[in-house]
Amino acid sequence: MAILIDETTRLAVQGLTGKEGAFHALRNRAYGTQVVAGVTPGKGGEEFHGIPVFDAVSQAVEHAGANTSLIFVPARFAADAILEAAEAGVRLVVCVTEGIPVLDMARVRNYLRGKDVELVGPNCPGLISPGAANVGIIPSEICMPGSVGLVSRSGTLTYQIVNELTQRGIGQSTCVGMGGDPVHGLGFIECLARFEADPSTEAVIVIGEIGGSDEEEAAEYVAGHVTKPVVAYVAGFSAPPGKRMGHAGAIVTGSSSTAQAKADAFEAAGVRVGRNPTEVAELLAAALKG
Repeated sequence: MAILIDETTRLAVQGLTGKEGAFHALRNRAYGTQVVAGVTPGKGGEEFHGIPVFDAVSQAVEHAGANTSLIFVPARFAADAILEAAEAGVRLVVCVTEGIPVLDMARVRNYLRGKDVELVGPNCPGLISPGAANVGIIPSEICMPGSVGLVSRSGTLTYQIVNELTQRGIGQSTCVGMGGDPVHGLGFIECLARFEADPSTEAVIVIGEIGGSDEEEAAEYVAGHVTKPVVAYVAGFSAPPGKRMGHAGAIVTGSSSTAQAKADAFEAAGVRVGRNPTEVAELLAAALKG
């Protein structure tokens, strides 16, 4: 099994005919994902490498049976693209686009509250359920099917740690890049809940970074609700206060948002914290052995 995406995922790509959308959509399809439609206003009725293109997501849902949307549109249009996909009736929206204004995302979050649709991102690499489906830009070559769930604020660290796992013969159930923006869709807690409920996921890795309180909240959730082994990594131990590092949300604004404070919170909840990607994989391997 997996969470969020699997063999039944039917993907529409908003921005399919753009450079980035085209490149990654074809890679997703080559992996085995059912890429059933593209959406580019004004290009409806065309085909792109055998993929039908529609003017609107609602048409992709109606005519191609799309149930998931992947967004590769410019930042100034991305919030509206998320809203369009949600309104069209897909069950999952994955937004890779970075640089979306916080106010736009606040509007999106408010709209999605109570709706029967999940959002991953923005500013994220997407997610992959190895052997089943890839929705986004995570390189499938470093992944292998298995029983470890992973959720991360950092795309690059996702790749590093997944590669460390695969080199040790440890496969993954689903890897979720939740994105590093301060206002985002699914986070650590939502993914931890799904991994806890997934019978094929035996252990979980949480990859955090400085800024915000997501990691502390995740640690508290693990302590009260997760029975499976959890290993964590927190980037940013050497980050200077007040300076944004990488993602929009990665900025130390007080003692509670430092890497040390987040690592302390995880360890207080019984979560082992690796100090580098190699150590994370080693701790996870030990946890699986019991």
